[in-house]
Amino acid sequence: MRGLLYASSMVTALLLAGLAQAQVPLANDMTGKEGLEIGTSTSEIAITSDFRGADLTIFGSVTNSDALLLAIGQYDVVVALEGPRDDTTVRRKDRLFGIWVNRTSMTFESMPTSYSLASTRVLSQIAKPQTLTELGIGVDHLALTPTGYLSNAANLKDFREAFRRLKQTGGLYQGEDAGVRFVSPSLFKATLRLPANIPDGVHVVHAYLFKTGDFIAEQKLPLRVIKTGLEDSISRAAHESPLTYGLFAVLLALITGWVASLMFRRD
Repeated sequence: MRGLLYASSMVTALLLAGLAQAQVPLANDMTGKEGLEIGTSTSEIAITSDFRGADLTIFGSVTNSDALLLAIGQYDVVVALEGPRDDTTVRRKDRLFGIWVNRTSMTFESMPTSYSLASTRVLSQIAKPQTLTELGIGVDHLALTPTGYLSNAANLKDFREAFRRLKQTGGLYQGEDAGVRFVSPSLFKATLRLPANIPDGVHVVHAYLFKTGDFIAEQKLPLRVIKTGLEDSISRAAHESPLTYGLFAVLLALITGWVASLMFRRD
């Protein structure tokens, strides 16, 4: 029993130390209302040639909480990582004279390029769908707002479903119903899985606190994802000097083909 108490104390101390080192704690809320303090295990993730994805750990604590409600599990925490936002176009193909071609498309404005989520419970058990939609929590509740003119042939529901399906199939949108757990009465730990194809740029960690189904507080932190090494050089060359990059790619393909023909030609 003494060993278990010592191990529990060590876990709590490490979590508090990680939270203090990762981010500067927020000032205490003097209003007496529940709040959140969060910190991440790292503020920057480097993408290298052998990057196969990574786990991001978020530490946090519930401040000014009700001890009884905590004990009976009436507090819920949802943590989400949103990638850089950008307009995203979804295209639908139809057969034209026996050939599949892009016929219609729809662009959704300012959508996260990636989205990972973890929560203490299933979202439907934490809050009402209307509340989740208002806050934009969960893949099914993200605001998919189309841009431009919508013709009668455009089916908004179908395009929204296609957008979610493509993102989830590609591993860029994912969720975990048991990714957040309380390790002490007020301290929690969340783990988010970052896909191997996570885009670079400034991502944002969101943490939401709910009490008996009501939204209480939110905190957010930035997380930088950067490319390093050869990948960074290639990416910068493609964006900064597209003509030179294209000519070099064509030249490299020609040289590779010529060398291959010399190696495998039959005398």
